[in-house]
Amino acid sequence: MIARLTKYKASFIVLALRLILPASVQADVFDRHTNTILNQAIQANQLSPVSSLSAEQINNAPRLVPGSNAALIVVRTQNGLLAKLLVQYAQQKLNDQLIPILLVERFTTYRAGTERSVVAEGRNLHLYPGFVLHLEIGQIVPAHVQGDLSFRTYPDKGELVEALGRARIYLVTKSLPGTEVKKSARPAPDENYRLEFFNGSFRLYDDGRRTGILRLQVDAEGNLSGDFHSDATGNKYPVSGKVGPNPRHAVQFTIKFPQSVQHFNGYMFTRGGQAICGSSKFQDREAGFYAVRTDED
Repeated sequence: MIARLTKYKASFIVLALRLILPASVQADVFDRHTNTILNQAIQANQLSPVSSLSAEQINNAPRLVPGSNAALIVVRTQNGLLAKLLVQYAQQKLNDQLIPILLVERFTTYRAGTERSVVAEGRNLHLYPGFVLHLEIGQIVPAHVQGDLSFRTYPDKGELVEALGRARIYLVTKSLPGTEVKKSARPAPDENYRLEFFNGSFRLYDDGRRTGILRLQVDAEGNLSGDFHSDATGNKYPVSGKVGPNPRHAVQFTIKFPQSVQHFNGYMFTRGGQAICGSSKFQDREAGFYAVRTDED
């Protein structure tokens, strides 16, 4: 099976170029705010609900996500789902006029009862006065549509982001427990291959169809175990396999889903152990995959 990977050689070169980009290999702080962590913070009264936020409150809020100049807020939608948003107050020039807007840099709305399963997500939305953000469909809608957030301008109070109906806003002003980077004994960038390279967490990209966190553990005999945490469903699935023996950095493993099993064959990068590349087979479909080491546990 490993020999069949030769037909993916050209793809490996492209993937290797992509994998050296730091921005694509690490889960950021925003990603680590999972549905579970948001729920726990609210239940522990680490976040307090408000009905509205002013432009001043948004602009003065601490910036908790490195690389972003936006404030982090949590919204409980009218139907009780939790969403996380990076927002900032801005102005848009239209017809020689400066129009105030709420810039939604990123947002994710989670499915109830899961850790990571997503109902809607998006980037770079401009919410203008008089319009509404519906977080469960991920769209800006007219004011008469029952959404979750509105952006309004008042003569006396200025610009306000307001929660609609049963929705609630939470402004995150400090790092939440569980969002810190958990350092593992990851290999040094110039370290030569050893079996322990397979220990750790990897972000799996499978044929552009499936993504998630692959957590692996290998014993002294090369037996591989762990789990795959799917971004799509929010569920964990068991992983088992074997590393080596010839070549030593080859790996074969399976992910067991409720009604099917997916097979993977690949190679660990022998310098630094930062990625695994190879082929996958799901039912009768063969494709390529890569998995990049991440600090996320």
